[in-house]
Amino acid sequence: MAKCVDSKKKPLFYRFIRSCIRVFIRKREFIGTEHIGEDCVVIGNHAQLYSPFICESYFPKKKYIWCIGQMMKFKEVPKYAFEDFWSHKPRWNRWFFKIVSYLIAPFSVYVFNRADAIGVYHDARVISTFKESVKRLEEGACIIIFPEKREEFNNIVNDFQDKFVDLARLYYKKTGRCLKFVPMYNAVKLKKVIFGEAISFDPNMNIDDQRKLICDYLKREITNLAISLPKHKVIPYLNVKKKYYKYNKED
Repeated sequence: MAKCVDSKKKPLFYRFIRSCIRVFIRKREFIGTEHIGEDCVVIGNHAQLYSPFICESYFPKKKYIWCIGQMMKFKEVPKYAFEDFWSHKPRWNRWFFKIVSYLIAPFSVYVFNRADAIGVYHDARVISTFKESVKRLEEGACIIIFPEKREEFNNIVNDFQDKFVDLARLYYKKTGRCLKFVPMYNAVKLKKVIFGEAISFDPNMNIDDQRKLICDYLKREITNLAISLPKHKVIPYLNVKKKYYKYNKED
């Protein structure tokens, strides 16, 4: 796993890339940052690539973002990128996106290995994800996770992959402290990022029940945060046509 580098020590070319991104994704207003403290994991809506880019560029506190590990490995980028981003494209132009998936590999590896990122894997390598996360938490940083998967939950957020909750069990075993999971909603169209009340890990509860309890709470609170804001179009997890975007609330 690549070592995360302090922002001030990042390579000049990486800082140039991040500056270019900031031209297109301007600074956001962060609301409710008092909910972010020690022993903290922030759980948010992915909003395609907007949330990772916004958090990497503007997040108001020291942080490390969970990133798909395959996007940090040169040989693994093309297969993952095509299957996750473009496999739903029409058959007649899939060849083009297969080429693109190879072309983006060098850029992906360079950027994600220099961002404040922690590689996430869905095989035996996942233990390295948890160990690195515990280390960063002990250093006082918070961890940011976007756990959505393809299945829709509601018009605001998709359903969650729930194994991220296991990080709290490992953290409690190592430190004796309970992680707090803070819901975050990124309202891309409003240029606002809003945080809600945290839910704490309970080491005395069965882990399966704990996963469900925490994920249900976070999905519900992210939804409530979205509804609390003025009417706007929600940027979905999946890269779909804009005509399919839904609003945060009905008239």
